[in-house]
Amino acid sequence: MLNLTTILPFSRRMATSLCISALLCSSAIAHEGEHQHTSPRVVSAGAGMTELVFALDAGNELVAVDSTSQLPTESKDIAKLGYHRMLSAEGILALNPSIVMGSDAMGPKATLEVLSAAKVNVVQLPSANTQAQLYSNIDQMGKLLQREPQAKKLKSKLQQSFVDIEAKKQQIASQGDAPKVLFLLLQPDRPARVGGDDTAADIIINLAGGKNIAGFSGYKSVSQEGILALNPDVILISNRSDKETDNPVDALLKNMPLLAHTPAGKNKQIQNLNPQALLGGLGISAVAAADKLASDFISVKRY
Repeated sequence: MLNLTTILPFSRRMATSLCISALLCSSAIAHEGEHQHTSPRVVSAGAGMTELVFALDAGNELVAVDSTSQLPTESKDIAKLGYHRMLSAEGILALNPSIVMGSDAMGPKATLEVLSAAKVNVVQLPSANTQAQLYSNIDQMGKLLQREPQAKKLKSKLQQSFVDIEAKKQQIASQGDAPKVLFLLLQPDRPARVGGDDTAADIIINLAGGKNIAGFSGYKSVSQEGILALNPDVILISNRSDKETDNPVDALLKNMPLLAHTPAGKNKQIQNLNPQALLGGLGISAVAAADKLASDFISVKRY
């Protein structure tokens, strides 16, 4: 005959055990759900990439950027890593990132291999030199960062910018030959260098409807006499110095006085180009710079 006094305590123990198991199970499921919905921890290596992250409203997910990236004032507490071509795996892994993204210039390869082996999602997107590549990068980043509606909106905004620039280019072309443009990269304790074909400045000048008159590829030092002989209608300058100059144009003419005798110098057509526009290929800042330049080219005097 069964003894009810022994059965009841056993039943209670079983019920308690089942209850605890159920709680542990539900806790594990809840924890797993929390893990799945945790925001990504993003490292962005490259000025153009970082610019797009903020444009897609995902800046709050950044834990670090490379040294070429510019940060909005409200995001200055984000960690700064080294140069995007010389990244340290140890420094990045210490931040516990889930995604490291950059251009095809990001490296070195050994660092990227260490990050991948540590189960970090390493994403490299081609540097954008065309509208199509820029749109493709925005689409891919939109998916990666779960910002697809923002990506669609950003592409629409940029498409309108390109339409506006094209209309200005038509107006420039109707006035005769394209303005002859020379770009000077100024760096501390180094001779000024002229930006030729296949440079970021070249992309912006052509997009804006100007003609880059350098006559070579890449960057080269050119004498004042050489610049004078090129007879530029517009001289664009960009200063890669940490120290801001109150009047960079005056400083340039003081160091290179012959430039005052070019059409650009005589007509006060020497102007700054935002350094951010020259980093990361064709990006948001580059498009904005081209739009402004196109407006300026409409009214520029040509000789």
